[in-house]
Amino acid sequence: AETSLLNKLIRTSLVESSHHVEILQQDPSSPLFSVKTFEELPLKNELLQGIYIMGFNRPSKIQETALPIMLAYPPQNLIAQSQSGTGKTAAFVLAMLSRVNAAEKYPQCLCLAPTYELALQIGHVIENIGQFCADVKVTYAVRGNQVPQGSMLKEQIVIGTPGTMLDWCFKRRVMDMRKVTVFVLDEADIMINTQGLSCQSVRIQRALPKGCQMLLFSATFKETVRAFATQIISNPIVIKLREEELTLSNIRQYFFVCRSQEEKYRALCNIYGSITVGQAMIFCQTRKSADWLSVEMSQDGHQVAILTAELTVAQRANVIQRFRDGKEKVLIATNVCARGIDVQQVTIVVNFNLPTDQKRQPDFETYLHRIGRTGRFGKRGIAFSMVENQNVGLVQMIEEHFQTKIKQLDPDDMDELERLEN
Repeated sequence: AETSLLNKLIRTSLVESSHHVEILQQDPSSPLFSVKTFEELPLKNELLQGIYIMGFNRPSKIQETALPIMLAYPPQNLIAQSQSGTGKTAAFVLAMLSRVNAAEKYPQCLCLAPTYELALQIGHVIENIGQFCADVKVTYAVRGNQVPQGSMLKEQIVIGTPGTMLDWCFKRRVMDMRKVTVFVLDEADIMINTQGLSCQSVRIQRALPKGCQMLLFSATFKETVRAFATQIISNPIVIKLREEELTLSNIRQYFFVCRSQEEKYRALCNIYGSITVGQAMIFCQTRKSADWLSVEMSQDGHQVAILTAELTVAQRANVIQRFRDGKEKVLIATNVCARGIDVQQVTIVVNFNLPTDQKRQPDFETYLHRIGRTGRFGKRGIAFSMVENQNVGLVQMIEEHFQTKIKQLDPDDMDELERLEN
């Protein structure tokens, strides 16, 4: 949930994937088509205005296929899988705003998200895209938002977390569930893995009328998501956009053998003295070593940002945005941000410590995601790992696992480092 929120906060543009949208299941009687422009869709002018103000000039890959399905008559049920940043939220927001009758003052669309913060982010998108839709109102069924017993909601769109939504629907009875026409379940994979949320979501869905349109969104489409989806959605069209696979083919990998933290720092200084560095990400295993490194580099005049789990999601998003804007050239991080940060200017990734699991074995997945921060979008990148004598065996295990070559360098050989540029 934190990664998803972080992505929603820091995405300034959509992720363009080269993968095709796959249609996994469809009703032969419902013709599927995709669109290349928003004008081809049955959208009101005020929604088109909202889209353009948001900076969307044309539909993303997932939107091209999903929007015609979501806006079709009669309404179609849909399960859509697509990684973060591909435009899922804007797609289902357009569907809700299109189905709403502004003249009717009661809830017509329900949207569930796994956390308070994600619900607010979805509401923010609705308010932006729907800013020209007069009389369409949104309310939040989230902790701390009280509704008096006996009152009835007048807002057409209700976004919330499953627990509070359950309370509003069944205990306080502030809305008539039989009048809901669209039900959206966002971040289904997170819902399933968070205790209690999936049961609460199913209970809400079962109280909805038979003709209610069901839209389920998920970043993954594992068997658990598939099983959950079939519980609550009948005869859906399923579309998926395969996750971009990280590859090591365009990343040159090297390692130094260092005896101490200070020797690692000296090797790092030699990298900076020998190679033209655009921006660098340096990964540490603990917050303590991240803090130490941040102080050392700052004292040597480097512009450094630090990203650790102790920061709030909003604070992390701010740090990442500053790094993206080039205000800091170095981002020192613990594993909290090994995934999901795309900064095109990153030319070098440094593992100040190799990632290991609790058994002191290599954490292959984290290694892949860490060094995958360089060499983004097909560009060449360089990854360095600082390794203690007793951990050289970990390098060999990583080489075998990925069928790749990690070349050893002498940390004091400046000439060899300079040759890496060529």
